[in-house]
Parts: sequence; structure tokens; C-alpha cells
Amino acid sequence: MEQLAPDVSALLQAPDIRTCRRVLCVQPHPDDNEIGMGGVIAALAAGGAEIHYLTVTDGRHGNLDPGASPAETAAIRRREAVAAGRYLGASEFHFLDHEDGSLDDVPSLAREIAALIRRTRPGAVFCPDPWLPYESHWDHVITGRAAAAAIHMSGRSHLDDGNEPCPPPAIGFYFSARPNTVIDVSSCFDRKMEAVALHQSQVDAATLGMYQLYFRMKAAELAQGRGFALGEGLKALSALHTHCFVDAERI
Repeated sequence: MEQLAPDVSALLQAPDIRTCRRVLCVQPHPDDNEIGMGGVIAALAAGGAEIHYLTVTDGRHGNLDPGASPAETAAIRRREAVAAGRYLGASEFHFLDHEDGSLDDVPSLAREIAALIRRTRPGAVFCPDPWLPYESHWDHVITGRAAAAAIHMSGRSHLDDGNEPCPPPAIGFYFSARPNTVIDVSSCFDRKMEAVALHQSQVDAATLGMYQLYFRMKAAELAQGRGFALGEGLKALSALHTHCFVDAERI
């Protein structure tokens, strides 16, 4: 009997995150999901996906109002995270409440994220790209690497969290310089920017104006030749691509 040759090309394809019915969007701080992938979130929600937010730190050290205490800032930023997420279509919100600027342990944070993955069972996890060239914010690096590690950890049999193993089939990195997936956000780009504006403790008029110009420029650049006007990019990989896979960068 003739044996069919393996289809290696399929192994080198990015997973299609547009088909996910439930997703977990992991953000280091309470505004990163909107800034990094707000258009994608709105597009997925409009398509019927259930959107979960996980905010890792409490954001207590970032506020345009220098008179606000860290505790007051943390409370404000939680409210802003929920308001902005709901505006984009998110329905479930999870908070780890680590101190802003304190992240330094990938394995322990990966365990926390993996436990939530096993409870919520998403089809894809999203997080900042920790391998973004020149990324100097340690909260972003640790969160991204922990979320990637959690993809594998969530499939382990013995995590002692009372949940069944459930490794997500895909991970999507936002804030990525190497996007391999571009989502049409033409109809929801304005909604993304309106959600960003809801983070009033972080975004003044000048910053919002700069974001508007830059993100629209990048969205038009990413959409070129794709048949739509504005796009948002992600580096999408399968779980297989994130362990001992030397061609992950070329996918």
C-alpha cells in the first residue's frame, strides 16, 4: 500500500485564532489588552466569542494624578479595566493583584495562569510578546513568558488545583514585531480607541492623540494587500511551536 508523505507544510502554519469560541486575554497592567489588541478583542466578541480578561498586576504605581495613593490608584485602575473590557465585549474578569512593577518569577506566575486556563478552558490565550526587541518593562517580559509556559503547564496531570488538564491549542502574542496573523479591525478600530480612552488615569488628550495617529498608521500598514482597510497583528503559534521548535520564528 502506498504511504502518503507527511504534510510538513501544515506543521508550519499559524493556528487560526479567529475560530475560537472562548479566549483568555492576559495583560500585565490594566490597560494593555486595549492598547495591544483592542481591535482583535472587539472583532472576536462581535463574532460571538466569550472573552475573559486576566490582569496580572494592580497598576498601583501608574496614575496621571500624583496625589492619588497607590491603593486609590489600584482601585481606579481595576474599575477602568472592567469598563474598557466590557466596552469591547469582554464578559469575565480575573485579577491576580500582584504589585505593579514587582514581577520577577516566571514559574510561579505560570502556575497561577495555568490554574485559570484549566478552569476557563480557552481555545486561545493572548499575552504580550516577551521577545519584542528592546522591550524593557519587566512586567511585560515576565507575563508573556509565564503565559507561554502556562500553555504547557496547563496540560500536566498533577497541578493539585482540582481541574482537569486542558492545554490551549493556540497562543497569540500582541505587541509583537513579528506578526503572522492580521485581523480585520476596520469596523472596530474606533471602538478600540474609545476603550483606550476609558483609562483616564493613564491617557491624557495628547497621549490619546498620539495613539490615534500611530495605531491607525500601523493598522493601515498591516492591512496592505489584504482586502481590508485596517488590521491588527499577532504572532499566533500552536502549543507545539513553543517548545523545541526551531522554525517557530519563521511561522
